[in-house]
Amino acid sequence: MTLTVWLSLFTICLLGAMSPGPSLALVAKHSLAGGRMNGLAAAWAHATGIGIYAFITLIGLAVVLQQSPLLFKSISYAGAGYLAYLGFNALRSKGGVAAKLESGEQTSLWQSAREGFLISLLSPKIALFFIALFSQFVAVGDGYAAKAVIVTTPLVVDGLWYTLITFLLSSPKIIDRIRSKAQLIDRLSGAVLILLAIRVVLTV
Repeated sequence: MTLTVWLSLFTICLLGAMSPGPSLALVAKHSLAGGRMNGLAAAWAHATGIGIYAFITLIGLAVVLQQSPLLFKSISYAGAGYLAYLGFNALRSKGGVAAKLESGEQTSLWQSAREGFLISLLSPKIALFFIALFSQFVAVGDGYAAKAVIVTTPLVVDGLWYTLITFLLSSPKIIDRIRSKAQLIDRLSGAVLILLAIRVVLTV
């Protein structure tokens, strides 16, 4: 896998992690309600679930590519459509990343980790995102090392992103700054996702 291909993978993983949704709301909730340790427990349990999803999706798409190239292309185009859908939603978003932050009741570290893990495994959005994501990388993941990189990258990126969220939530001033720039973040993310969708269509 070349550095250029990996950077493309890294970018999509980062944008996927940054996308406002139930996962962000959950990690934020546990960070605000239980404190930094609860947030970290939820963040890395969520990342573990992401890693499991990444592995299953990569193996599944590799089998589809081997058995039916036409079906693989269809899945790839559907994935590109989903990336474009996420991009247009981000462009139209008015709430921004910070709008998803919410507080909740005190919980144990185990409960924070359990909820973080389950939300990553049970979210249809994440399933669709991985099909869209890996459809363009499965062909370059022939070797074990490449497969390991493809699976590890979303796990680490997801964990580090939500770790950052957890630490930011301990500083209200920083959150206020993020909130003020949230709409700009959404616009930039939307544009990049749409460009990546176009890239998928052109390279399949």
